[in-house]
Amino acid sequence: MQKALSPNTKFVWHCINFYLILILTGCAAGQLGKNNSGEFKNGMVVSANGIASKVGISILKKGGNAVDAAVAVQFALAVVYPNAGNIGGGGFMVYRAASGETNSLDFREKAPSAATRDMYLDSLGNPIVDKSLHGQIASGVPGSVAGMEAAHKKYGKLSWSALLQPAIDLAKNGFPITKRQASQLNANHPRFMHFNPDGTALIKLTGPWQENDLLVQTQLANTLTFIQQKGKSGFYEGAVADSIVAEMKAGNGIITHEDLKNYRAIWRKPVTGTFKGYDVITMPPPSSGGIALMQLLESVEPYPFKKWGHNADSTFQVMVEAERRAYADRATHLGDADFYNVPQTELLKPTYNKARMASFSFDSASTSASIKAGEIDIPEHLETTHFSIVDRAGNAVAITTTLNASFGSLIVVKGAGFLLNDEMDDFSVKAGAPNMFGLIGGKANEIAANKRMLSSMTPTILAKDGKLFMVVGTPGGSTIITSVFQTILNVIDFDMTMQQAVDAKRFHHQWLPDEVDVEKTALDSVKVKKLEEKGYKIIKSGNIGRVDAILRTPRGKYLGGADSRGDDKVAGY
Repeated sequence: MQKALSPNTKFVWHCINFYLILILTGCAAGQLGKNNSGEFKNGMVVSANGIASKVGISILKKGGNAVDAAVAVQFALAVVYPNAGNIGGGGFMVYRAASGETNSLDFREKAPSAATRDMYLDSLGNPIVDKSLHGQIASGVPGSVAGMEAAHKKYGKLSWSALLQPAIDLAKNGFPITKRQASQLNANHPRFMHFNPDGTALIKLTGPWQENDLLVQTQLANTLTFIQQKGKSGFYEGAVADSIVAEMKAGNGIITHEDLKNYRAIWRKPVTGTFKGYDVITMPPPSSGGIALMQLLESVEPYPFKKWGHNADSTFQVMVEAERRAYADRATHLGDADFYNVPQTELLKPTYNKARMASFSFDSASTSASIKAGEIDIPEHLETTHFSIVDRAGNAVAITTTLNASFGSLIVVKGAGFLLNDEMDDFSVKAGAPNMFGLIGGKANEIAANKRMLSSMTPTILAKDGKLFMVVGTPGGSTIITSVFQTILNVIDFDMTMQQAVDAKRFHHQWLPDEVDVEKTALDSVKVKKLEEKGYKIIKSGNIGRVDAILRTPRGKYLGGADSRGDDKVAGY
């Protein structure tokens, strides 16, 4: 349990923690900003939390490369951003070396070996509400620790121990939570109590959390120390693995010791393509993000967006219709390529995507009922997190990682101090039934033992004339793909700075339901009326996405964009 601290003790802890962070990061004042903090020439980190961004910069300053910094940031986020930063979840990494070499790493969670297609259905074959979302049964086998070790072994320079130490110190000594974090922890207090009756550091029993309260996570520090000492074996075997399996047995979960020991991160060939002279490097299945993003870019490339303007009604129509068709294809054709024959080559043909747009008319909206997946001649609360990193040499990393829902399954592993994911909901629990994001899936994404669930995560890197141009990604469940899509267009077609592109108002359509979510002020009332008259159902939405991105300027410096929708921060030097 989180114990109450006296005012004097709390003040002392604040001071200790403040100086600890300065020592950890080595960042001088002025190098961290709420949003864009200027141009930097030596390296940049943009993440969901300022402390984690500073940890990444400290690694770059010590001579580490972008992958070293990414490993340190991933583990730091597991401490300071428990909503989505994790060691109990998974994700994807896209890498581009300064030399032009590209790669992608799949450390997505897997279904346990005891998983079955109908495990979340009742006796009548209907989905059991929330069974795939809460509790131990909702968790897939975590991949983050294995992913970070694989990335470090292939590309890292600094010692593994050095990269884990900042996260260990932050967990052991505590860090001051933000106002937003206090609100989120308080809002989830009843659910934490329900799913963790023996307590967790995320529960405060002496009253509500307040901004700048210290969150100390001793059990998590011990777990991170095991990982520091033994690598992935310190997580997938030994005492931590025993704690995970005991947690499963306590709540009807099905992850076993064998599931943990057999988990492997997988290097995959990135999805690549071009858009208006820019090279696009993004994530392949089991992420749907890369294929869908390229489909969107290819679908809209012929249209004069620059002439029409940002969020103009014509621009809006073309983008929504492209999204309608790409998400219809996603529902039918995309899944774990190790289990399903994904028609990737066909889906990425520019001729295919341009032909898909042939049925669109500016006179009226298409209906999702009339739009099906294309004929191919072959038988994700929105709490994910993304971070973008570039080092002095120009190596770039884009990582999107998640627990799925905010705080995942809400289960904190007893004795080990970390949250488990609820990623099993990203499978098609039943063909045609929506998941928590309203996404429809089919046979390609049905549950199977040891299969990886489909994701919308879209970590992406762009290059131009052989040089790095942009690193971009976002959380947001089903809105991830469209948020990355719009951010890229904002820079290339609408000449925005990185920060402007990140902060610009967004909209989202995903085929079903047949409606368009639109952020407040994204469209004026005249445009809304005009579009509604053409048959578009406009739904006022809250925030869509939290994009964190880096742009390389013509002068060879880095310009960051940290989404003002969250506590996200740019750090550079």
